[in-house]
Amino acid sequence: MEKETLNRQVILINRPAGIPQKEDFKIIESTMPMLAAGQIRVRNIYLSVEPAMRGWVSAVPNYSDPVALNSVMRAFAVGVVDESMHPKFKVGMRVAGLFGWQHYSVVDASDIEQVLDSDDMPISTALGVLGINGVTAHIGLLEVGQPKPGETVVVSTAAGAVGSCVGQIAKIKGCRTVGIAGGAAKVQMCMDMFGYDAAVDYKSEDFSNSLALACKDGIDIYFDNVAGRISDEVMKHLNIGARVVICGTASVASWNPHPVGPRTDRTLLVKRARMQGFLIFDHKDYYPTARRDLREWIRSGAIRYKEDILEGIEAAPDSIAGLYRGENIGKRLIKVLKD
Repeated sequence: MEKETLNRQVILINRPAGIPQKEDFKIIESTMPMLAAGQIRVRNIYLSVEPAMRGWVSAVPNYSDPVALNSVMRAFAVGVVDESMHPKFKVGMRVAGLFGWQHYSVVDASDIEQVLDSDDMPISTALGVLGINGVTAHIGLLEVGQPKPGETVVVSTAAGAVGSCVGQIAKIKGCRTVGIAGGAAKVQMCMDMFGYDAAVDYKSEDFSNSLALACKDGIDIYFDNVAGRISDEVMKHLNIGARVVICGTASVASWNPHPVGPRTDRTLLVKRARMQGFLIFDHKDYYPTARRDLREWIRSGAIRYKEDILEGIEAAPDSIAGLYRGENIGKRLIKVLKD
């Protein structure tokens, strides 16, 4: 089979002020670069779409430098080694890492985050339930939230890639779980597929009352993926000693100017509660432990997952905005080349 000479890539052409839109990206064709000693070329099969990408392209200070204009969009991807100048990585090996939104990626060995050849799971799971999303759920809940049997755990974006995993891990640990999701279909999925004890629709006019009814005994852990008005409502129900795990701020339209909302100081003081943010990239030594547990729970049926797969690299430019429109159910992926 003839080797490809052209690569299709998605580059960032505008610096968005808020949620990145289709017009902020451009698909280009470029010449396939030659490999230098120690490099590997990966033929990507699936590209990942993350809510965090909004922060990755923003000029507002974040935990990483913004993606440079006219460069390939930063993204996790999983694929197959197509050519190698490194003795450890052989042609045909399945690998995952931060390879970018493109058909082919030329990377160094240090860029390969997972080698999947001994894994019996579908290759796509390396970007979702066994990737950054599942590991985030595991570390955020167990290491930061520290759940105890019998406690009530509330999760926002409860049907999403991270939230659905958080809810199921909380059940494994003997907690009562309440999911917050947008729309009747996602609320029903929380109950039917992800096993939440209760689920409420934040889009409903009755959201406040529904949350209060679902949390009659208060909230011990809140796994927060959204911030904003949803989290303001949750804070009213914190128990003494509650833990609030800050994982994301998806509902905030813009951080410039900085939004102003209710003050949480008094609630945290009176309830002797703890609010803590965390970044998954600070916990790389913990990834193998999290993945070991997640594989075991998937095999036993204790954790179920859902994937939302778009076809073709043409779907990439609008895929982040689609997340924020609530189009996806489960982990959003883009399949660009054949397995």
